[in-house]
Amino acid sequence: MKSRLGFFVAALMSVFGVSSLAGDALNRQPNIVILLADDLGYGETGCQGNTQILTPHIDSIAIDGVRFTNGYVTAAFCSASRAGLMTGRYQTRFGYDFNPIGASNEDPNAGLPVTEKTLADTLHDVGYTTALIGKWHLGGTAKFHPQRRGFDEFFGFLHEGHYFVPPPYADVSTMLRRRALPGNARGRWISQDARLVYTTHMGHDEPDYDADNPIYRSGQPVAESEYLTDAFTREATSFIDRNADRPFFLFLAYNAVHSPLQGADRYMGKYRSIDDIHRSIFAAMLGNLDDSVGEVLECIQKNQLDENTLVFFLSDNGGPTRELTSSNLPLRGEKGSMYEGGIRVPFMMRWANVIRPNIVYEKPVISLDIFTTATTAANIVAVRSDAKDGVDLLPFLSGKSTGLPHETLFWRTGSKAALRHGDWKLLRNSDRGPGNDWQLYDLANDVSEKNNLADSEATKRDELTRIWNSMNGGMIDPVWSPSGR
Repeated sequence: MKSRLGFFVAALMSVFGVSSLAGDALNRQPNIVILLADDLGYGETGCQGNTQILTPHIDSIAIDGVRFTNGYVTAAFCSASRAGLMTGRYQTRFGYDFNPIGASNEDPNAGLPVTEKTLADTLHDVGYTTALIGKWHLGGTAKFHPQRRGFDEFFGFLHEGHYFVPPPYADVSTMLRRRALPGNARGRWISQDARLVYTTHMGHDEPDYDADNPIYRSGQPVAESEYLTDAFTREATSFIDRNADRPFFLFLAYNAVHSPLQGADRYMGKYRSIDDIHRSIFAAMLGNLDDSVGEVLECIQKNQLDENTLVFFLSDNGGPTRELTSSNLPLRGEKGSMYEGGIRVPFMMRWANVIRPNIVYEKPVISLDIFTTATTAANIVAVRSDAKDGVDLLPFLSGKSTGLPHETLFWRTGSKAALRHGDWKLLRNSDRGPGNDWQLYDLANDVSEKNNLADSEATKRDELTRIWNSMNGGMIDPVWSPSGR
């Protein structure tokens, strides 16, 4: 009788997309790996339709697991999006709406509030070994340091960006934004050896990313000689190798493909056929990132950890198309925008022998779900009672839960705002000032948000406006904002 029951359970799990090994896997503490790309557009991976730049390793996560076609983040730029990801809560619940850049990173009030418990805190407190490798951007002063936020190890930088190779830019092609070209000209200037490009198309200089922003190992600055994507991969694989005998959480937050645009020589050659140097440098950066993801996945496999490692891949926000050429097609908008191109991102997940391969999941999910999925998989029940903005995605992938993970999703950044309710999208996208008109789109029939229905569907617009106002009532005003906002 017992063997018949076991066969029946195994058959049921197979039908619902969860293998017969899932019961054992779910009884262990799985390793949690988050691979976070920076500024990677929705349309830039091969599995999302890019045929120009090959991304086989990133694509393999979708092939071996699930690709979320309606995967969102909680903000259209870096810091606030990471705050939501790290806490599992809308960052507007604790007033973290904005994006510290440059010297603002060292403002003592600019950072993830210390009252918020991070995913690293939560996993560490049940026995996980934890590491952040890469970009932090959740506070640049001592009280916000990653090792005070649940991470045992930290290798990376604290601010919003970093050069992949510092001046004199050896072994890379570099493209930098400038206010003016040599001779006070406008347009694009290319050096005689074609390894340095200046461009005025954005109307401002390249930010001073490296100013007071060293690479740290734990709390000490270090001199790093490798191209930064490769250095982060080196540190990540070392962490996996050293901790393969215990449950670990690895947050590998690449700064690729964020500016500055710097493509390593060995990748530039692969994309020589791309005529536009702007695009070819971006392609080299993305190709490098993809190979780095492949090295991390290979390291997991080498240590025989595939069946006990839950891997997420996503971008922190949509691609800044004018800045990087990063494509968000077929979506409208880019980084910083409340249109889909700012907040809908490449989003994938795998867990060998728990999630069946090659799932394309079309219902809306959000980065908040990573916190809940990871802590549920780790059998953590004592999570703060208000950390409920995310859901556990595994029952929706197995077929145990058949409804929507989220009927409603919420966004707010200053006067910019958005709400997705079912297939309807309400948004207000102006840069500054109150009193901006709401726009309304039917995403089921208009994913590119071309046809504003706010006037013709006024009843629906007003319904969603009431929902947004009600949800906003559960948020708080920003506790920090850039000067002048």
